[in-house]
Amino acid sequence: MISVLRNPGYAKLFGAQIIALLGTGLLTVALGLLAFEIAGGEAGIVMGVAMTIKMVAYVAVSPVTTALTARLPRKPVLIGADLIRAGVAVSLPFVTEAWQIYILIFLLQSASATFTPAFQAVIPSVLPDEREYTRALSLSRLAYDLESLVSPMLAAALLTVISFHTLFVGTVIGFIGSAALVIATRFPHIEVPPPAPFFDRLTRGVRVFWASRELRGLMGLNLVVATTTAMVIVNTVVLVQGDLGRPQPDVALLLGAYGAGSMVVALGMPKLLDTLPDRRVMLAGGIALPLLLLAAAGAIALMHGTAQWATLLLVWMLLGAATSTILTPSARLLRRGSTEQNRPAVFAAQFSLSHACFLLTYPLAGVLAAAIGLPAVALVLVAIGVIGTALALLAWRGRAGMASRSTEREVPARG
Repeated sequence: MISVLRNPGYAKLFGAQIIALLGTGLLTVALGLLAFEIAGGEAGIVMGVAMTIKMVAYVAVSPVTTALTARLPRKPVLIGADLIRAGVAVSLPFVTEAWQIYILIFLLQSASATFTPAFQAVIPSVLPDEREYTRALSLSRLAYDLESLVSPMLAAALLTVISFHTLFVGTVIGFIGSAALVIATRFPHIEVPPPAPFFDRLTRGVRVFWASRELRGLMGLNLVVATTTAMVIVNTVVLVQGDLGRPQPDVALLLGAYGAGSMVVALGMPKLLDTLPDRRVMLAGGIALPLLLLAAAGAIALMHGTAQWATLLLVWMLLGAATSTILTPSARLLRRGSTEQNRPAVFAAQFSLSHACFLLTYPLAGVLAAAIGLPAVALVLVAIGVIGTALALLAWRGRAGMASRSTEREVPARG
């Protein structure tokens, strides 16, 4: 897998991703501490609103900025987004009111909603070989999982010698470093799409999704991933400390099990996709996730003591693994279903539509857990996940969806 880093262009872009991810991780920790400094006991409300603003920006802003920048070269778009993010990070330590946090977070996440799909869309042009691209996707998945583990530990270590305000400096360095590596990267020639009305550019990615059975199936699996992720991210701390009464380190341990499962699958994904079709692997994950969430509901409701804890650790690890079987290959579907001209719009549509699923499942997981308990909310999420898997199966039914690898190499959608 590491062999893909021999490509100098991709190596620089992967370095940019790693640095920016670490900066974002430090920002998450620093932002929580800043919210507490400003709002005290109401810091949870501030963070909840900030995270909602983040999701709204991801869903609403990404297609708009992609449409606005459709005819611009990718490189200055990425550099500009990084510099905006750095500028916002510089400003955050000086805020004194919650509303200022909300405005700056909207600006920062809007820049991220511009950067991320544009960055993802350029990688297939940098790595035209499918095998190399698959290895790049696995590396990217590993980077996200490792960041979720490394950033909090790095922040904790730094906080022993500096104030949390200084963590924002690390965020600035991350975004500036990312911009510098993008500047140093030699981008391949990518033809500019022909002029088109703004509404046509705005809806281009969604129209490609709607026209492609393969991408409609991916949309169903996005919903499945959102149900499981919501249960893990929103309710792990509630489960460990509230229902089970276990110490705080066990929250990190359970989340670590989830991340470990995801990383194991990401490491093995290139070889797996050399022998099995993408959609068969992804559907296996789509079928497994509701079943595993059902097992989690049973373990929470019916088991006790050491056996319950060991079962939950195993289930969380398997949840991470099954999630990775969907997320890691998904960009291959986006690559096949797009051309170089419409690829930014297609990746932006995936970015927006997938986060729209989170905008549904995150509040649902939190509110219902408080109202009806964790086993019951897990069953609700299982039902939603089953619907998502059924939608994918319907879209990919028959030979067109599940046959040999050769049938997966469809003609790219136009638009």
